[in-house]
Amino acid sequence: MSHRSSFLAAALVALLGATTAAQAEDYHAHSAPTVSALSRGAVQAEAVQAAQAADQNIPAVAVPMGALASSRSRAQVQAEAMLAAHAPDQNVTPGSRVNSTVISTLPNPATARLQAAGQLPSAN
Repeated sequence: MSHRSSFLAAALVALLGATTAAQAEDYHAHSAPTVSALSRGAVQAEAVQAAQAADQNIPAVAVPMGALASSRSRAQVQAEAMLAAHAPDQNVTPGSRVNSTVISTLPNPATARLQAAGQLPSAN
């Protein structure tokens, strides 16, 4: 590399650095100062309170909701789930066999147990 080309390369690098520095100064020169409605002491008190909170690292979607209102009791829902789980024909659909029709004639083994426990009204 000749002496002249190295001088031009150094000048170009210096010019590029000066341009970048000037742009960085202009960017910060136009930012407005932040004005707060709270005093420094109030902000510090809020920061201390937030830092001492028990659930500060839990995202908002993970906070448990309150109880949901339901028209049915827990026992009724459990009885329905037990009947559905013990249904003798729960896995049979009209597409299970060619030209088949599903007619539920099989007794559910959980019905008698739930009626005896008083969780299901009798069929009489």
